[in-house]
Amino acid sequence: MSQQIIFFILAAITLTSAIVVVTLRNIFHAALALMVSFLGVAGIYVLLEAGFLGMAQLLVYIGAISILIIFAIMMTRRLMQTSETPFNSQAVAALVGAAITLAILVVVIARLYPLAPGADLLGGAPVVDPAMLDSSVARMGRSFVSADAYVLPFELASVLLLAALVGSIIIAWPRSGEEENL
Repeated sequence: MSQQIIFFILAAITLTSAIVVVTLRNIFHAALALMVSFLGVAGIYVLLEAGFLGMAQLLVYIGAISILIIFAIMMTRRLMQTSETPFNSQAVAALVGAAITLAILVVVIARLYPLAPGADLLGGAPVVDPAMLDSSVARMGRSFVSADAYVLPFELASVLLLAALVGSIIIAWPRSGEEENL
């Protein structure tokens, strides 16, 4: 019974903040409401005993995507205030890059997920040993904090993201005499 109550509370938080995201006119406040919505989804994952998905939701969506959206808002605020054009002259290069990316995605999807059962498109999906999948989340967690594995790149990435956050705040901070439209 208590799990149902917690679920309804988390669902109400998630749905209310999602409605706030699409109804607010202030984009910064909408981004903050989006973070609350992502937090509610993470809580639902934890309630469903999918702790890894809950933590991934926290790290990826709240820790990365939402912060990226807030960075974009802070960095483009001046662009909206100036008379500079938001377009550039690299449309052809962007189209070529998008076409190459689409081709790579089609090849990878066709290789890993054939359309018909038993079909072998482009060599088929790689065979994964079931023993490798056992406790893979625990092994991945240990490798992130192990001195012999990925702790240094993991910490360097966090310091880099912190520096980017501080730098974007400094760049987006309104100078004296500038108008604040946030």
